Amino acid sequence: QVQLVESGGGLVQLGGSLRLSCAASGRPFQTYTIGWFRQAPGKEREFVSVHRWNGGSVYYADYADSIKGRFTISRDNTKNTLYLRMNSLKPEDTAVYYCAASSRAHSTVVITTAGYDYWGQGTQVTVSS
Repeated sequence: QVQLVESGGGLVQLGGSLRLSCAASGRPFQTYTIGWFRQAPGKEREFVSVHRWNGGSVYYADYADSIKGRFTISRDNTKNTLYLRMNSLKPEDTAVYYCAASSRAHSTVVITTAGYDYWGQGTQVTVSS
């Protein structure tokens, strides 16, 4: 069992930055693939970024095209925390952001919501123009 708690959301102006955190407890954090998804009102939950565990201390980061070059995912295993640094924010980035944990690492699986076993409660990000 893994528990996930997101934090760091808020209201920011166009072009601003935020850093989201996903704190995990439960099974060894370093062996999990952790992903970020977001859901805007009236839309389906969509993939944002993932930090895939590939064994040992090797991780791979993947990003959705819509945020590539603006968002950076990182992990601190000593704090059992995953981060999403979001720069150059746009109004279309407004959504509830969720982190999720998975024991899977295949790149095509962990970009879908079905690839995850555990979810946090979400944190709201609002970008004003």
